[in-house]
Amino acid sequence: MPPELLHLSAVIRSPLVDPQGERIGRIDDLIVRLDGKPHPPITGLVARVAGRELFLPIERIAAMRPRLVQLTGKTLDLGRFERRPGELLLARDLQARHLIHVVGAHLIRANEIELAETDGVWQVVGVDPSGRGVLRRLLPPPLARRVRTKSRVDWEAIEPFVAHVPTARMRIPLRKLSRLRAAQIADLVEAASHEEGEEIIEAVSLDRELEADVFEELDPDHQREFLESRSDAEAARVLATMAPDDAADLINDLDQDRRRAVLELLPPRQQAKVRRLLSYNPETGGGLMNPDFLLLPGATRADAALEAIRRSDVAPEALATVYTSDADGRISGTVSVVRLLKASPQARLSSIAERDPVTVRADADVHSILRKMSDFNLSTAPVVDDDHRMLGVITVDDLLELLLPTGWRRDFGMTATEE
Repeated sequence: MPPELLHLSAVIRSPLVDPQGERIGRIDDLIVRLDGKPHPPITGLVARVAGRELFLPIERIAAMRPRLVQLTGKTLDLGRFERRPGELLLARDLQARHLIHVVGAHLIRANEIELAETDGVWQVVGVDPSGRGVLRRLLPPPLARRVRTKSRVDWEAIEPFVAHVPTARMRIPLRKLSRLRAAQIADLVEAASHEEGEEIIEAVSLDRELEADVFEELDPDHQREFLESRSDAEAARVLATMAPDDAADLINDLDQDRRRAVLELLPPRQQAKVRRLLSYNPETGGGLMNPDFLLLPGATRADAALEAIRRSDVAPEALATVYTSDADGRISGTVSVVRLLKASPQARLSSIAERDPVTVRADADVHSILRKMSDFNLSTAPVVDDDHRMLGVITVDDLLELLLPTGWRRDFGMTATEE
């Protein structure tokens, strides 16, 4: 049988009584320490006695029921309560604030916090994000007890924001955020306040690759917002791990006086790619393309091509197709990874490639590129120069990012906050 739930609102401002049942004060808050456990234990209470805030260790609590907390023992330490590093106050720090629902990948509000005693240990077991939690806090106790929980989220699926806590000295554990995809984390950042978004970005910065992926998924306004709050060196660190075309877009969005400084802090190889992309109009083939692709001589064997794919650091979406070149280095064909896998290991790429590939020019505008990719059902399109040598690759997602309106995810409810 599951333990009986106790709502935080039924404990806050409850009378604090001694072992004989005499009132000696009231409960102001409950203290927890987030230590990675699925249900964090309550370590103590904050009580107001004779106008002073006192700390009560949980071991001093004989009973905790709706509208009543009873002490054990005769003496009481009258030293004032002082928050220690890592401690969270449930009412002051978490109740009615945003939390991250990791499983649902959205923000919820902790309108009510649920407690339970399991094997003699009081724990935080869940939150109620519905309006019923608000009602329970606002109604008189007799009526509040009649409001039942209908929308409960287990605490194991929750990440709290702690940057606003004076002595928290904690980050959001990456072990929970890393369950989400970069696009889901970006949605959370866009739905959160600036302070909350900064905390999420700080958490994912522990994984440089994930941080870059999240930045790539943010809408332009949030990308600018977060880069503007960072030093040139910090901005360059993020851009260095991003795809060159995405890094070029972000540098274009920086203030004119910062572009050169940030660009010059990039690693030489990334800097060269970004400089080349910045020389094109952003809404042309050259401005849209990613300069990273896999181009192999037509004489390359299928097994060697597959090994080249394994070793390549090109983005996966651009590796779905391998491009072949003729003796003069011009693009001569395309081979899908599926066709490579089905081919004999000894087969030459020239024998299995689709000849005369559809290409776009570097100066082609976005509408002509869109028409061509749609007409020929292309997921990627090679960009070539006047000599038919490859310059880069445009993927479908490059076009979608440009054509979809800013904030489209919020408009379609993908970053909605559950209240």
